[in-house]
Amino acid sequence: MTFQFGISGTTGLALGITLLPAWLRLEYGYSMDAGLVLWITTAVILHTVGSLWLYEAYQWYDEIAHTVSASVIAGLGYAAFRAFELHSDEMNVPSTFRSMFIVVFVLAIGVIWEVLEFALGGVVVTVYGIDDIVTDFVFNAVGAVIIAIWGTSYVGKLIGFFRRRLRSESKN
Repeated sequence: MTFQFGISGTTGLALGITLLPAWLRLEYGYSMDAGLVLWITTAVILHTVGSLWLYEAYQWYDEIAHTVSASVIAGLGYAAFRAFELHSDEMNVPSTFRSMFIVVFVLAIGVIWEVLEFALGGVVVTVYGIDDIVTDFVFNAVGAVIIAIWGTSYVGKLIGFFRRRLRSESKN
């Protein structure tokens, strides 16, 4: 029996992410919406199971996993951005810019992730090559665009939580 650091790292990260809603409730009294918890958990499960063998067996599986996880990142990024916007009386952002922000934010997080993935390649995560990176970015953008067009309403309670954390007095 050999210890596989890559699988251990992936599952440790996944476990940490799935414990985030419980930590937020314990630490801040914020009960995350069940749909949001399911959304986050689905993304984590897709990536964890994919890292076991499905990424190598089915290219489309990686594309689905990246679309779902990018949509989660898009939702979280939008919620934080909107909370900052509502927090400041001087910040008034047109909705088209918010949509562009979501896409750019997800792609920026994707760059950071791919750099880390490449830097830790073979140790924590498997690097599949440049073609995989390009495909990951395409489907990250797909997930971001889906949220930019249809998904911002799903993170309304999270925006409120972020606003309270900023100690905002401004109104919707």
